[in-house]
Amino acid sequence: MTEPKGRGAAWTEERGTSDEGRQHSEGGKGRRAGPRRRARAELLRDRSGSQRVTNIELFFDLVYVYAVTQLSHYLLSHSSVAGALQAGLLLVMVWLVWSYTTWVTNWLDPQQMAVRLLLVVLMLISLAMSASLPRAFEDLGLWVGGAYAAQQIGRTVFMVIALRGHPLRANFQRILVWCIVSGALALGGGFAHGLARELLWLGAVSVDLAGGLVGFATPWLGRSRTSDWTIEGGHFAERCQGFILIALGESIVVIGTTLAGVKSVTPATVTGFVVAFATSVTLWWLYFDQSAEAAADKIAHSDDPGRLGRSAYHLIHPVMVAGIIVTAAADEKVLSDLDAAASTASAWMILGGPALFLLGHAAFKYVVWGYLSWPRLAGIAALALLALTARAIPALALAACAAGVVAAVAATDRLPWLPGPAGQVPA
Repeated sequence: MTEPKGRGAAWTEERGTSDEGRQHSEGGKGRRAGPRRRARAELLRDRSGSQRVTNIELFFDLVYVYAVTQLSHYLLSHSSVAGALQAGLLLVMVWLVWSYTTWVTNWLDPQQMAVRLLLVVLMLISLAMSASLPRAFEDLGLWVGGAYAAQQIGRTVFMVIALRGHPLRANFQRILVWCIVSGALALGGGFAHGLARELLWLGAVSVDLAGGLVGFATPWLGRSRTSDWTIEGGHFAERCQGFILIALGESIVVIGTTLAGVKSVTPATVTGFVVAFATSVTLWWLYFDQSAEAAADKIAHSDDPGRLGRSAYHLIHPVMVAGIIVTAAADEKVLSDLDAAASTASAWMILGGPALFLLGHAAFKYVVWGYLSWPRLAGIAALALLALTARAIPALALAACAAGVVAAVAATDRLPWLPGPAGQVPA
């Protein structure tokens, strides 16, 4: 993969550190410092070729399959405005611990034993956090808040130690200061109760989100520029694409599990199955048909991959993930009672899930290519109009209409007179 411009200084300095250690060890001068420097350099990925997602990273992601399932079930059992806001807050917490780890593994080599052990420890803590999500606002808040704090702080401490002598170390020193603040808020929320817990956790995620936006500006330590975040764009894009697939996989599991419990197959059952499956397929199609690969190529060849990584992936992708989770909850709600009328909760899940996804994907395309996807905005408007008929038609019919809207939007991506992934009208 072509190396993006603007990375040369960082990579040269990284290689220089390694070469310096080698020369010291061979020449005798600084004989004790050389091996330590080489050991630190070996923790970093070899940037000489394209970077692939490793097996340990995919294994790490399995915990988040469980986390997405927990969030979907939490939304189903708390189908109110307050419950939706709580589920959204938990999703942001889950996303941030995963995303911060993804940034780290973009620089570190997961094949190295120390890095693998780091991922295994983070995986264990994430599993405990995921298991606690259904009772996060009850008696297991300390598990959620403590797990969040432990991952954000512990991972960053590892990076500060691992990057001694590397230009990226200053960035992680700044991040550590911000993570200590967010970790303290998350831990405090675990000890608090009621609204205080929600506000403290909201403060924790706000600190971590704001940190990236302001370059983790820290007194006496300065601030980072996105050009300093010399990520390998293709790898980062592939990791975020994987999380979209994790969320879509939850939708498929919900469809299959719910239908497995059906006692008899009826026309309504078949219709519900087809509608739910079609919705998942169209969401996949919207993201992966053209824009996913084109966006990965864009960030891979960007002069400032850190900027695109922060905006298009780190900040916008969780909106699309939220849309998929809400859609999965809607599928389970509809399939569990195919003849039911659309209640208020069912209607906002059926229509809100696709609308969130369309909104996130429209923002994604705008940030990457700088143009508005009018079909996606029109799709959101159509879903809003469907809300006016929600109480007059069955939930299954409403779901079918929502699936039709998403399918129509996906079809427009193939119209030759509309802008393509590169933001240019085909000749």
